[in-house]
Amino acid sequence: MTDTDAQYGTDDGTRITDEVIASFAGAKDERFRELMRSLVRHTHAFVRETGLTEREWHEAIAFLRACGDITTDTRQEFILLSDVLGISMQTIAVNHPTRANATESTVFGPFFVDDAPRIDCGGDMSGGAVGEPCWVEGTVTDVDGRPVPDARIDVWEADADGKYDVQYDDGRLAGRAHLFTDSEGRYAFWGLTPTPYPIPHDGPVGALLAAADRSPMRASHLHFMVAAPGFRRLVTHIFVDGDEYLGRDSVFGVKPSLVTEFARRDSGDATPDGRVVDGTWTRARFDIVLMPESY
Repeated sequence: MTDTDAQYGTDDGTRITDEVIASFAGAKDERFRELMRSLVRHTHAFVRETGLTEREWHEAIAFLRACGDITTDTRQEFILLSDVLGISMQTIAVNHPTRANATESTVFGPFFVDDAPRIDCGGDMSGGAVGEPCWVEGTVTDVDGRPVPDARIDVWEADADGKYDVQYDDGRLAGRAHLFTDSEGRYAFWGLTPTPYPIPHDGPVGALLAAADRSPMRASHLHFMVAAPGFRRLVTHIFVDGDEYLGRDSVFGVKPSLVTEFARRDSGDATPDGRVVDGTWTRARFDIVLMPESY
């Protein structure tokens, strides 16, 4: 053994890992120290396990740089990357385990916008977006079945062309709104029948999917975010029963409990609020159960 070996130890593939882990010993934030040490341990193990080449390392750095370059205020490529690798759903599974009969969570997605327009109960959130009209109704209750009045419900969705409003360049605001439950925890609104659409795949995440021979398509869905004092905020979707992508959603967001019937009605059928619809429309019911903050 040389003097250098005696000083630093024989590099069996783990010495550098041990040194890097030890370098975080002085971190004042205990959680930061825990996260960084685990990150180093797992990423170093990945390099050793795969025999990562320098060329592959450079390609990975270039990929991450490309994700940053394409990211804007309305497009978050790193969220897309997290979604298609299942990291988003894994994080949800860790942080929002299902308890009692509470509604299950799923991915947030990259297209939420703060301060969406407020509509009254029974109002129209489509904002002129193209698509088949859909009446959505339900209740918000606690796990014991008690109504939750004045719960805020944010809803947003893509149009029939598979795009959210923020993906257009004309500044439109459509396919999104917020409303509040009434005194009995009820809500209702007009939206659009959800349709399948591709996640943005003209960037590095799309190249990753193509290399894996994976589809960029998302199963048809409508986003919900529900919040009320004393309860855990819920982020979820409802998915269209019978959709062809339920079993191969590109971001792994489908949960059986969230698959919902969107019953199609003819143009002559009476609507719940007397609205006249020129053509077919659908009707869906989604009853939401919130968990208390203490869970």
